[in-house]
Amino acid sequence: MFEDLPILTVLIVLAVAAYIFLSFSYIGPTQVGLVTKRLGRRLQEGHIIAFGREAGYQAFLLMPGLRFRPWLWYQVKKYPWVQVPADGIGVVIAQVGQPLPAGAKSARYKPEFGDFANVRAFVEQDGQQGVQRPVLPPGSLVPIHPVGFLVLTYTQTFGVPVSPDILGMPTSTGALTYESFGLIAGELQVVRIAPEGDQDYVGIVTVQEGDPLPSGDIAGRLGGFADVEQMENEGRPAAEIIDLLLGSKNYMHNNYQDFQAFLDNGGKIGLQHDPLLYGAYLLNPFLVKVERWPMLVVNQGEVAVIKSFLGLSTEDTSGQQFKFGSIVHPGHRGIWSDPLRTGKYAINPRVYSAEVVPTAILTLNWADATSHAHALDAQLSSIEAKSREGFSFLIDLQVQIHVPDTQAPKVISMVGTMLNLVNEVLQSAVGNYFRNTLQGLAAVSFIQTRQEVQDQAERYITEYLGKYSVETKGVYIQDVVLPDDLVQVLSSRELAVQRRETFAREQEAEMARVTVEKARGTADAQAALARATVNVDIQRNDAAARTAEAEGEASFVRLTGEAQASKVKAIGLAEAKAIEARGLAQAVGYDAQTEALGSGATAIVAVAQAVSDGKVQVVPDVLVTGGGGSLDGLAATLMRNLGSGGDGANGGPSASERLRALMDAAAPPPPVDPLAEIDAPSSVAPPEPERPDDGGEPEAPGEPREEKG
Repeated sequence: MFEDLPILTVLIVLAVAAYIFLSFSYIGPTQVGLVTKRLGRRLQEGHIIAFGREAGYQAFLLMPGLRFRPWLWYQVKKYPWVQVPADGIGVVIAQVGQPLPAGAKSARYKPEFGDFANVRAFVEQDGQQGVQRPVLPPGSLVPIHPVGFLVLTYTQTFGVPVSPDILGMPTSTGALTYESFGLIAGELQVVRIAPEGDQDYVGIVTVQEGDPLPSGDIAGRLGGFADVEQMENEGRPAAEIIDLLLGSKNYMHNNYQDFQAFLDNGGKIGLQHDPLLYGAYLLNPFLVKVERWPMLVVNQGEVAVIKSFLGLSTEDTSGQQFKFGSIVHPGHRGIWSDPLRTGKYAINPRVYSAEVVPTAILTLNWADATSHAHALDAQLSSIEAKSREGFSFLIDLQVQIHVPDTQAPKVISMVGTMLNLVNEVLQSAVGNYFRNTLQGLAAVSFIQTRQEVQDQAERYITEYLGKYSVETKGVYIQDVVLPDDLVQVLSSRELAVQRRETFAREQEAEMARVTVEKARGTADAQAALARATVNVDIQRNDAAARTAEAEGEASFVRLTGEAQASKVKAIGLAEAKAIEARGLAQAVGYDAQTEALGSGATAIVAVAQAVSDGKVQVVPDVLVTGGGGSLDGLAATLMRNLGSGGDGANGGPSASERLRALMDAAAPPPPVDPLAEIDAPSSVAPPEPERPDDGGEPEAPGEPREEKG
């Protein structure tokens, strides 16, 4: 078909076809077409995008699809849509618009700008060049004009840099990146404030743009402290003022995410009073810097004394007598009079310095070991001291102190920190006291009076710490490390004491064993002992009975004897008189008979008289016959008396004795003095009663016994 046509026509057809083909552009689904006009009027001064019929970059973009633009007049170049990562942000930098005011670091934002997809509306609404205050949120997919705006993400930089300032930025790879703007990848990600394990955090905010801070202020607070001053004038309690200060005004600018609102509400450049709490925040890294800081946590048994570096002017409330700094009401600069109690507080540590003060009993160890509850005694060590003799000691000491919660602000005002209280105040006082005390004591005396030294130390430390409003709860000497020489001497002495104690204990044990054995023997012989005791009691009672009986009988005998003696004496006196009378009469008669009859006849008469009186047995046991005369009978009787026991056998009297007795009985008795017989002590004995052995009656006292033939 083309063979019949002229060559020129074919060329024209091919040229037209090529022109039409080059005039069509296919824009992908996530692409935009940047149109550059080749022919047209010159751009206005300072403009890089044509909004009329000027030549250059056109303000409109070709959207996805097959688009036609005459090839000779227009050039179309495809660019991707701006896509922000899901965990990142997109920072928009405008290359078009009005220049920034002097001193401004970011462009003012208007709601009409939207997401910066309409460059014409941005310019027409007096949008400004430079960093835009809002950021594109994570996951944004926006067809932004690649010449009008640059968009920085941590994965990619979108847009075509045309500004001389931007083109002059250094690059490491030849392509413009976030590093060219002095950013790091983390700053283009979502800012997250979250706890890590048991540690809580807050975000301390520093703003890079805004009006300057008032003179003397180190941080900005929206509205200043006018609200605090108003509450003071109303007489509101300190607790309410503290709650107000610990609160946040971040709701007024959506936690610094709406930076334009922050500036509109009077936000100042620099450190901010209100921190960020837990959450994820889309913050412009050119305008807001966030530093994570541990949250203030006040546990049970603690208070936090606040040193405020920001607020109303200092008005001291401690009085004239207190010379250790200013104690102020909450909201003023200085040490707050009211500490923070148990809780978690989101305060800015660069504005409020918190000194946590333990209000429970605090144990401090002057030893190698430290407390597990705190680290205040980490710098304390055993106290080294010398005795009077020069012996060196190492003393492990434990001191318990207590800081009342109401006195905590004064304590911190005097010493600064609890660490200063321990290392500067206590350490010097305690160490010097023990060193001075031991220098005046002998080593052995210190060991022997350890309790007394401890008590004196407690009194001294109590008085010393009382000057700092700190209470002393106890001072305890834990251990004393003695020198080796002294240990050897004391050990030898103690061993001797222990040996002596051991011997004493052994002696006590032996004595106890003897006591036990005795008790055991006593227990074993208890029955016999009981019987013996009973028998002893019986014998004793019998002996007492017999003694009583004997005493009674002796008394009876004595009385009976005395009565019998009196009777015998009386009878004796009477008989003596009678005998005397008879004797006198018989004597007279015998004299008369002798004179009349002669002595022989008188003797015979006396014998006959004796026979008649029954003193001589007349009837013989053996009859002896003779001549029948009376003399023969008398002779027989005499012979019988002489024959019966006459030889003195069996204890009886001899024959001669019997004869003599018979003759004496026949002879007249001599004169007798009755008084002499009665008064003689040995002549009369009190008769003793006899108990008859044969059942017969005892003879009556004074009666002669009758001898049996």
